Amino acid sequence: MASLVVASILLAAAVAANTPPLDGVVVRIVDGDTVEVRIGGRIETVRYIGVNTPEVHHPRKGEEPGGREAARLNTALVAHRRVWLELDAQSRDRYGRLLAYVWVGDVMVNAELVRRGYAQVMTVPPNVRYVDLFVKLQRDARESGRGLWRRA
Repeated sequence: MASLVVASILLAAAVAANTPPLDGVVVRIVDGDTVEVRIGGRIETVRYIGVNTPEVHHPRKGEEPGGREAARLNTALVAHRRVWLELDAQSRDRYGRLLAYVWVGDVMVNAELVRRGYAQVMTVPPNVRYVDLFVKLQRDARESGRGLWRRA
């Protein structure tokens, strides 16, 4: 029931944002927080807003602990699925990637990665629409020892 309430609040916020969502199909998982989405006739690299997962292919950092697990969860959530992309104040980052809250049905993938403990909050203003939710979900995941917060 609580997840239904959270989903309803999130959907209401999206509608209130007055930005029409884009829809597409995920064609490739880059890592835990980045995907490629076919939108109409083009492929966009989409970076999830407000979260960061451990790296899998970073040129300087290499693979970080938990990176493969985060990418596997991302794959399970979105691979080859129809998604809709909710944009925030800034639509692209300095690398040209589309920045979005990614939804599959009534599940916001960004939030789900944090809730399950495979992403940490990474706020980059001005894209802060769901920061309070992400902080709460991260606290709960950490206190419950979920995902990357699992106790050794």
